[in-house]
Amino acid sequence: MKKIAFVCLGNICRSPMAEFVMKSLTNQIHVESRATSSWEHGNPIHSGTLKIFQDHDISYDKRKRSTQLTKSDFDEFDYLIGMDQENVHDMLKIAPTDCRAKIKLFDQTGVADPYFTGRFEETYQRVEKGCQQWLEDLKR
Repeated sequence: MKKIAFVCLGNICRSPMAEFVMKSLTNQIHVESRATSSWEHGNPIHSGTLKIFQDHDISYDKRKRSTQLTKSDFDEFDYLIGMDQENVHDMLKIAPTDCRAKIKLFDQTGVADPYFTGRFEETYQRVEKGCQQWLEDLKR
């Protein structure tokens, strides 16, 4: 079974959104999410993302808390998917050399952080489309 981790800055908005959207699409892939920073460490999912889950009937783990990326994650996961280019850059700085190929950008342009934009629905639309594309790619 493939193991992937979606990664964003705080692990309270985009990456948990991608985690649970992907889990709603398949149970054939092990999916988690992480943060590149410790700013939100231990905090719950952002209320804007929770509203998206409710509005779109997406199941999620109410115990989910922000978890910071560790060096061992690079060994554990097959892919570490940064939600934007800055997340990818931050992961490349700490990744072991032999694991850098596992780091990917979520989509061609990256997904803006709704923590700053307030556009959670727009983020959801991008995340849903991107997760469907990743699912297709991972099946190949």
